[in-house]
Amino acid sequence: MTNIASYIDHTILKPVTTYIEIKKICEEARKYRFAAVCVPPPLVELAMESLQAVQTQKHPAVKVATVIGFPFGYSVVKAKLAEVEQAIADGADELDVVINLVALRNGDWDYLTGEMTAVTDLVHSRGKIVKVIIESGILQENEIIRCCEIYAKVGVDFLKTSTGYAEKGATIGAVQLMREHLPPGIRIKASGGIRNYAFARQLIEAGADRLGCSASVAIVEEGDAIKK
Repeated sequence: MTNIASYIDHTILKPVTTYIEIKKICEEARKYRFAAVCVPPPLVELAMESLQAVQTQKHPAVKVATVIGFPFGYSVVKAKLAEVEQAIADGADELDVVINLVALRNGDWDYLTGEMTAVTDLVHSRGKIVKVIIESGILQENEIIRCCEIYAKVGVDFLKTSTGYAEKGATIGAVQLMREHLPPGIRIKASGGIRNYAFARQLIEAGADRLGCSASVAIVEEGDAIKK
């Protein structure tokens, strides 16, 4: 398997995140060559500046990701679009967007389709990546499958399991189910409760293309120790 670091979005999303912590995860992302850092929206610009300060040809660019409608997803569409606009203006490369779970639980699939069509059109018009968070841990299998169907038609870049704030995060079963019901061009990001190398690798083997982790450094170092 490719170096596991290349799958990881090095993540810090706690509401009391400090500037020092952002600079630290950016330095770690450069050192370990993570795919991206995922940071709170107000700290996107700082993350971008911190990464630019350490990028070299030897160390390719680490992407900056942030979250939209996080963590509950019930912001109205106009609010999510405004968040997207601001995040992109601040330098975000990838937008992890929480769907409206109220609409989902009430079976309003038309609303969900319209919501993410508007968001995806805006993100793609700016040449950026959209990851749609469905909070798989609180959904039934048929709801996960329906999400796969509608968001594949919308044309999102990634379907993402979890925010990390629900009682249940990423699972092997959810990733396998998503992979089974998504076209090959739609990638999967697993997140929520990924704290060790073994679980991270299992998720990748199940079909995950990206992992959202706060324990990223420990996971990589555990993997390196196993290989020795």
